[in-house]
Amino acid sequence: MTDLPPNSALPTPAMSPAATSAETAPEGEAEVKPEVGVGPWEGELPVGDHWDPDLLRDGDRRNVVDQYRYWKHEAIVADLDSKRHDFHIAIENWQHDLNIGTVVRTANAFLAKEVHIIGRRRWNRRGAMVTDRYQHVRHHPTVEEFVQWAEGEGLAVIGIDIFPDSVPLETYDLPKNCVLVFGQEGPGLSPEVHDSAVATLSIEQFGSTRSMNAASAAAIAMHAWVRRHVFQQPVS
Repeated sequence: MTDLPPNSALPTPAMSPAATSAETAPEGEAEVKPEVGVGPWEGELPVGDHWDPDLLRDGDRRNVVDQYRYWKHEAIVADLDSKRHDFHIAIENWQHDLNIGTVVRTANAFLAKEVHIIGRRRWNRRGAMVTDRYQHVRHHPTVEEFVQWAEGEGLAVIGIDIFPDSVPLETYDLPKNCVLVFGQEGPGLSPEVHDSAVATLSIEQFGSTRSMNAASAAAIAMHAWVRRHVFQQPVS
């Protein structure tokens, strides 16, 4: 696969006056939102199977980093697959949790191997901001089936929640090959997941609230794995 030229080689999209100003449109006039991405490719067309001829011609307005501008969707996924991290993310979905989309988006940002939905197959994709097109998502109807899959893959099941036996995430040495599991917003991890986990970790809090949003907790836990296994930062 031919490498993409440096970001500086990408054409700069033409910006309308509305796109360059953060001011709100005058009363009675429609507010014009700034365009995202880049316009049509300028100059000689690049050569390579990963380039999308339609995007080169029309412009690329997708929510992707500059490295993947004008790439075919399947080429982006293939490139991501070549360097995904070893951790997985799982979230229980018994009540159509609105956090799942945000968790998927964050898993894409941290390049998780897969996201696993435990329970209901249907989930609210709005918060994913289309990142589910680039992130592998697997469904498990029951906790039992999920745990059997994880054991078969040699993955340590790590719960993230507040239980009497929880240990601090900040001082726990996360295994490289693991799946971080988050519960339903409100009730938290189910007893079945708690009993199946090799450890349940809590995130230290300093304010008055007892718990934090599940999507926020997921982001913190993923970043903890990245710090440990990408940046080799030891736990204290």
